[in-house]
Amino acid sequence: MKKSLLCAAILAAMTGSAHAATVTLYGVIDTGIGYQKITGEGVSQSKFGMVSGTISGGRWGLRGTEDLGDGLSAIFALEAGFNPLNGKPGQGRRAFGRKALVGLSSPDWGKIELGRQDNITSLYFGDVDPFGWGQSWFGASFSSANSRYDNMVMYQSPSINGFQFGANYSFNVDDNNIGQSGYANAANTRGIGAALKYSNGPLFAALAYEELRMSDKVTDPATPRAWSLGAAYDFEVIKLAAAVGQTRDGWFGGQGINIFTGSGPKNSVDFPDTQSLPGLKVTGYMFGGSMPVGGSGKLMATWQRAVPNAGDATMDMYSLGYNYDISKRTNVYAMTSYAKNFAFEEGQSSTVVVVGLRHRF
Repeated sequence: MKKSLLCAAILAAMTGSAHAATVTLYGVIDTGIGYQKITGEGVSQSKFGMVSGTISGGRWGLRGTEDLGDGLSAIFALEAGFNPLNGKPGQGRRAFGRKALVGLSSPDWGKIELGRQDNITSLYFGDVDPFGWGQSWFGASFSSANSRYDNMVMYQSPSINGFQFGANYSFNVDDNNIGQSGYANAANTRGIGAALKYSNGPLFAALAYEELRMSDKVTDPATPRAWSLGAAYDFEVIKLAAAVGQTRDGWFGGQGINIFTGSGPKNSVDFPDTQSLPGLKVTGYMFGGSMPVGGSGKLMATWQRAVPNAGDATMDMYSLGYNYDISKRTNVYAMTSYAKNFAFEEGQSSTVVVVGLRHRF
């Protein structure tokens, strides 16, 4: 009898432990066939073939929680990016380049996370654009909404009457490049950001600010900074969205135009996915919408405009997409984008057409 009671107690303890801690394996594989053509003065290039990450970058990851009692939980996430066309790792060949963090979460005071992940602008603005994250989303014009930082502390408040606040501070945005051009071991580039979002029924709105502070030891650096304001409203038959923002003295991650080919300001200090460009100012606009088509389909469309100073050309981008859900985890899609004055070059255009398949597990 005593042995039976002991075994029952051990099993109960093991069961309680299993329920208190959970770990989830997940991932996304997104591949397709695409065509791109870039034309302009002295430029005529095209390519056709396999593409990946049109809607979602390839990834696999682990995330978990442990119940610490009184509503407090320990959380972690490890997420690795990869190219499903060849199996190669992404994000600078980092083991967990998309996300690597640990933190604490409470329904009373919010969540704090330590490590590498998307900045707060990227997290809060994914619900504004009809395309979400992908080839056509507004990271093309609002570059701070497409960035990840190393060495970051992030805090997010609990949702209070639909409002939620978040802030991040990175002690060095990119460990991979300490000691390279523009860097010294004691001259880290720090990232600072804050955002506020509101979600209540059909209405969603977000406001965000990001800033990159380069060390004074870097010769003639600028301080890239950006603000973004966006909103979306779901009328059920159609969901409309709009955003406006401005980036000054540089460019953050960007989507397709982070390498400047125009006559932008000189005397720049480069570091991966970002450029410090003193005097640059780019104002971005986005308007778009999505609507259900049948029970499993969705049509998306957006217009974006990026207006630079310094005599560069205004870039307009028009995007159209269709998504069809075969199941809860698998979908097929077709998307096309046309950019006028691509990369701020007068008369240069880019046309992209992609059809693809995405599976989430």
